[in-house]
Amino acid sequence: MPESALPPATASMEDLTNAQKAAATTTTSATPACAAPGTDFDCDLRQRIQAAQDYIAKRPGTVGIVLRDRQTGQVWRNDKADTLVWTASTIKLAMTVNLFLRDKSGEITLSAADRDLIQRMLNSSDDKAADTLWFKYAGADHMTFNNAFATYGMTSLQPQKGFSNFYPYWGFQKCTPDDLDALVNYVLAKLPADLRDYIVGQLRAVAPDQQWGVWAAGPAAQPGNKDGWSLEQGGWVMNTVGFVGPDARYTLSVMNSLNGQGGYDEGQETDNQVAKILFAGRF
Repeated sequence: MPESALPPATASMEDLTNAQKAAATTTTSATPACAAPGTDFDCDLRQRIQAAQDYIAKRPGTVGIVLRDRQTGQVWRNDKADTLVWTASTIKLAMTVNLFLRDKSGEITLSAADRDLIQRMLNSSDDKAADTLWFKYAGADHMTFNNAFATYGMTSLQPQKGFSNFYPYWGFQKCTPDDLDALVNYVLAKLPADLRDYIVGQLRAVAPDQQWGVWAAGPAAQPGNKDGWSLEQGGWVMNTVGFVGPDARYTLSVMNSLNGQGGYDEGQETDNQVAKILFAGRF
């Protein structure tokens, strides 16, 4: 820098310290203030995270959220991200992963009819399709699917007893938003490319009644999601997990247990608004 910008040679250490403090104060005051949550994200997303937290604080039930930036590795989890909630149909995504990997390894051979059932599970969340595949491929002890789910990062998932004669059963399981975050990131980062691309394509083209939750981020975000909803003990649960952005940069999982404080419509609205707050207009 020019000599005129250099401190005088006779300046005291105290003078230098005061000058440094003044410079730091000037820099800080010129920097836009950002909300605290998710401090490793960019300022815009940090402000959006704060807005999402403020929003769900006023919504019925319990809402767990995990947001991940796959490019930087940064993650924001709210204080309910480790809460067990009924999976509802989100577990169909884990079933799909398991069936495709077993077929690829030669453990099973999926028929054309099986593949059609998988497509129906992903596209319209067809329960009968899930039943057919679960009963056919759960194994003699019914545990084949569940034994594999932890491999996809779903380490908290717990099948629930006392609700069906066939145990475990896909329709009666609980997991956390952390589990769904791990699952969708397993799909995007660890599956063989052909399997990943198929699943991503299907989740980006779900049926109209599945176009909520992460999907509400808007078409510019190129969303894909697997939703799940059910009326269980304790009331409605409304869950969504998926990805948005170029190259599916961001993943989002939201599990909403209404706890008898609202129904399907209220839960869907919560999930939609979380995705909109975080992503609408960002891409």
